[in-house]
Amino acid sequence: MRTKTVIFVLLFAFIFVMADTSLPLFKENDNGRAQNDSLSVGDTVSSDSVPADSTDKSGEPDTTNMDSLQLAIYHHNKQVDDSIRLDSINRKKSGALDAPVTFSSEDSMVYDAKSKVARLYGNSNVKYQNMDLSSDRIQMSLDSSLVRATGTADSTGAISGTPVFTMGQDKYESDTMAFNFKTKKGFIYNVYTEQEDGYLSSQHSKRDSSGVLYLEHGRYTTCDQPHPDFYIALSRAKVRPGKDVVFGPAYLVVADVPLPLAIPYGFFPFTKSYSSGFIMPSYGDESSRGFYLRDGGYYFAMSDKWDLKLLGEIYTKGSWGLSVASNYRKRYRYNGSFFFSYQNTKNGDKGMPDYTEQTSFKLQWSHRQDPKSNPFSSLSASVNFASTSYERNNLNSMYNPQSYTQSLRTSSVNWSTSFSSLGMTISGSANLSQNMIDSTVSLTLPDLNISVSRFYPFKRKHMAGKERWYEKISMSYTGQFSNSIDTKEDKLFKSNLIKDWRNAFQHNIPINANFTLFNYININPSFNFTDRMYSNKVMKSWDEQAQTERADTTYGFYNVYNWSMSIGASTKMYGFWVPSKKIFGDKIQAIRHVLTPQVTFSYAPDCGSRYYETYQKTDADGNVSLVEYSPFENGLFNVPSRGKTGSVTFDLSNNIEMKVKSDKDSTGYKKLSIIDELGFNMGYNMAAKEKPWSDLTVRLRLKWWKNYTFNLNAVFATYAYELDDNGRPYVSNHTEYSKGRFGRFQGLSQNISFTLNPEKLKKWFGGGDDEEDATEDDNNTEDDDTGIESNVDDDMVNGQNGARKKNAGKAETDADGYMKFSMPWSLTFGYGITMRENTSGKFNTKTMRYPYAFTQTLNFSGNIRISDGWNISFSSGYDFENHDLSMTTASLSRDLHCFNMSCSVVLAPYTSYNFSFRCNAATLTDALKYDKRSGYSNAVQWY
Repeated sequence: MRTKTVIFVLLFAFIFVMADTSLPLFKENDNGRAQNDSLSVGDTVSSDSVPADSTDKSGEPDTTNMDSLQLAIYHHNKQVDDSIRLDSINRKKSGALDAPVTFSSEDSMVYDAKSKVARLYGNSNVKYQNMDLSSDRIQMSLDSSLVRATGTADSTGAISGTPVFTMGQDKYESDTMAFNFKTKKGFIYNVYTEQEDGYLSSQHSKRDSSGVLYLEHGRYTTCDQPHPDFYIALSRAKVRPGKDVVFGPAYLVVADVPLPLAIPYGFFPFTKSYSSGFIMPSYGDESSRGFYLRDGGYYFAMSDKWDLKLLGEIYTKGSWGLSVASNYRKRYRYNGSFFFSYQNTKNGDKGMPDYTEQTSFKLQWSHRQDPKSNPFSSLSASVNFASTSYERNNLNSMYNPQSYTQSLRTSSVNWSTSFSSLGMTISGSANLSQNMIDSTVSLTLPDLNISVSRFYPFKRKHMAGKERWYEKISMSYTGQFSNSIDTKEDKLFKSNLIKDWRNAFQHNIPINANFTLFNYININPSFNFTDRMYSNKVMKSWDEQAQTERADTTYGFYNVYNWSMSIGASTKMYGFWVPSKKIFGDKIQAIRHVLTPQVTFSYAPDCGSRYYETYQKTDADGNVSLVEYSPFENGLFNVPSRGKTGSVTFDLSNNIEMKVKSDKDSTGYKKLSIIDELGFNMGYNMAAKEKPWSDLTVRLRLKWWKNYTFNLNAVFATYAYELDDNGRPYVSNHTEYSKGRFGRFQGLSQNISFTLNPEKLKKWFGGGDDEEDATEDDNNTEDDDTGIESNVDDDMVNGQNGARKKNAGKAETDADGYMKFSMPWSLTFGYGITMRENTSGKFNTKTMRYPYAFTQTLNFSGNIRISDGWNISFSSGYDFENHDLSMTTASLSRDLHCFNMSCSVVLAPYTSYNFSFRCNAATLTDALKYDKRSGYSNAVQWY
């Protein structure tokens, strides 16, 4: 029978006034339970125990008819009422509690009035203010406000119902606990509490009034198992919950084996908010620079919106480096990160021939604006700039093949704002392209664009009747101002803005329309005007004495323009063919062929001739020639080409589909693509005096496989080879078609990638589900490698390992308790082939053809999980030109529940290795770790 929760208001106050009048209502047997002369199990001390009809006219109960138990209850309750009234008068003098105490128990509750002790049995609970104590047995001393809680041992000696004490956000589990409500101090045996990512336990613990714990013979671990895989044995410790742990002599214990790894003192931070603190460095040995301490420094928690991290590194042979990293975020506005690193690298011994000293730096900035903050304006940045020598001098980059072999880097800062009422958008950007091989940089600062969206100048504001043909005419505007330079890395900051930088302003005004002729033919005329504004031009002449070309730059305002027009006509034609049911059955309903012809005529006058000049060149032998050039050929937007053009382009696209009965639905049909597109494109230049026909381009696209599209592009040359008087081949004016042959095949390119996994094999051989396979294919989709380094740097995320995982490293078992056999794996193949004419090869005079050259690339990568916690991944390829393996890497990782072990190896084109063993928890990831890397000289092949 569960005892209802009873609230004793100022329960402890009456004890001090009833010491001589308390009744011996309770006696205990040997087991500590109440005997028959006490209150029965589940009863409470209440005035309801007195019969309701036993009162006299004065309102006082008639005690003549009460038995001994009722009489005892009456006197007891009367004394309680008197003590409460007295306590309300002398509260401050008596030192009573500040709030009621609520307690309950499932088994029984026994109160000994003589010793002033209340005992609760069976899943008991006591609450006072923000304190909550639950245990199987609780003993309360009412005169001293002391509570003692223990568990209950069964016949086997196992203890259950151990005390669980909660005060605010702090929670403690122990075997035995004593606590004083007034002083809020306590003593705990075998305490167990969780602090952030770690767990604390000790044999003896004291708690003071502020909540600080003082531990003796304690343990700290990040393992969540009852029997931890490892722990740090603490002889003495002071715990400030939610803040930190400061401890005295401590040593490491792994698998219950003490290790000779001890420290005299230390601390663990537990703060849940940002706080400043030191960052422990890593140490090691590097053959050319000596012993080092790196990635050590200080972390500044500036505010909740941004932080700052200062790191440094130093080597015994004189090398050093500094880096600054910061993250910032303003909710619903923007977020980003900043990183800058400077290194002074000294290799070798000073005074020796191989001694070198080099400075390098790296700058990274990433900024993103929340689209909700301002829908009409945006700012974003993705900056990744480093000196050429930085990655080769940085240890983190040496063991990252992607960073170490990076050849191209790009950076950009973009800003835009729009005026919706005008339909105008203004955007600006700064772009930087860096070649890490030859240290050349291409910088554009700024690149300003002004665009006006399409509008219809002749459309009526108030429509009445049908739309007229001239109302379909639309136009728009695009303007671009650009200022750029191409130079070497060391000359960038020494360049002259006027002489070395190129700048120009370009305007582009397109005019378009769309008409329908005879309801079937779409007519699309267009007109385009382009104007360029340059601030200088380069005039050239020939210096006969020096026999060199001389260039003179003239500064001013120069306008260069051209225009062109075109008109296109297109339509669609449909053809249906119903196969004979006698031959093909009723499976095929129909085959549809869609033919899309398109003819485009374009014309451009000779606007470029006025922008070309000539000079007379006389060489050392006296030969005179006329050299043609354009003063604006080095301009940002080039110069219009010479000569007028008038061309006709023919394009024919084919699509073939088949409609068949569905296997799942007997009454339904589904479409199957036979040829998604088969297209041909060819043009004729009416203004060309020779070779007016262009090459024939053929494109093919097939969708026969789910989640994969086959694309093929091929080129067939129109004009045939002929031999000159010396027997050398040249492209003549005669077409291949005039010789009774099809266009000369010039080459094709094709890339194929495929991922193989157990789900695909199950589908092929075991009848898997298509939907599951489709989902798996989507999950295994890989991004194309553009060769551009990511802006996420290893230095910016150094030390951010994941916290421990629940059930990590545990194998899944079946119903019989045996480990389930599961070995997930995937293998991805990528093959690319390019076929082209090898004009440097030997010409075949019989077939009038050059031999074909093939360029092939083969890449493959995969991963396999041999068991839960074991992961192996690799990537490699084959270089068909050098007949050798391309970049080959392999990695092995093992999740050891509380620790993580990883090993990565680079096998080609250079060799290196990296071994890491560290704790999973973020609190100890920098303290309990072991890293071993190959030296810098080990990663270089000497010839």
